Amino acid sequence: MDFEEAAGTLYASSAADFIATRNELAKQLKADGDQLGSTRLKALRKPTVAAWLANLVARELPDELDDLLALGDEFRQATADLDGDRLRELTPKRHKILDQLATSAAKLADREGQKVSADVAQKLRETLDAALVDPAAGEAVREGRLDSALRHVGFGVVDETGAPSNVTPLTEERRRRAEERRRARSADVKTAKKDEKPEESAAAKAKREKAEREQEEREAAEKAEARQELDDAVAAAEEAEGTVAELDTQLTEARDALVAAQEAVHRIGEELDEARKAARAAQKESREARKRYNRL
Repeated sequence: MDFEEAAGTLYASSAADFIATRNELAKQLKADGDQLGSTRLKALRKPTVAAWLANLVARELPDELDDLLALGDEFRQATADLDGDRLRELTPKRHKILDQLATSAAKLADREGQKVSADVAQKLRETLDAALVDPAAGEAVREGRLDSALRHVGFGVVDETGAPSNVTPLTEERRRRAEERRRARSADVKTAKKDEKPEESAAAKAKREKAEREQEEREAAEKAEARQELDDAVAAAEEAEGTVAELDTQLTEARDALVAAQEAVHRIGEELDEARKAARAAQKESREARKRYNRL
């Protein structure tokens, strides 16, 4: 099992079992020699109820979700073309598919024994609408690994706290799968455009190839920088784990010392009471002996 498989299994677990499942999977990755994957997995956050429900939709209703994202593509195309008639035609479809997904999601949640409040239902609808409007949000929802609901606010996507949400898929594997899905959806269009494409001149080809090489170099540099940032984050997490373990040991030792000190105080107190009793008895005996002596 690698990190991607473990993460998928984790976010497919029930909300109540998330923490226990995460710990168990992290232990398994570590036992398999994947310390980096184990550390990354332990950093994944437990999803809110709305995020858990959106992840459930991604797993159980992938075709319906694809229909939603495809409708988003149509909206963006109509917007780019300034096609008001087309936008007015698509708007009822938008509301209809959101209603259908929300209804199906409620049934799925009921099957899983999870109650869906009005607030959760609204956040799910906002998340699905953000997936329709924003391509990156759509890919994140499709991955089924959200830890917070999403909301499109006109200038981007935010999470449930209102903070900007980084919904762009982070791994090369995710980017590859997303690109394959996009290619599959637009295969016919690309084929038609390719047939219409005029023959490329040698100069244009050289210019294009140079641009491609430069783009590849930039991407390689960005990947290297991202990898370094990840390595630094993992190292910091491992150091923090070591500090936590050390402090936990110190706390345990301090608690043990406190218990021992309390027991010693109790014991000394009892011994002091006994010594005081013995001293009073000795004083009393001394007074009685003095009285007997004085009577002689």
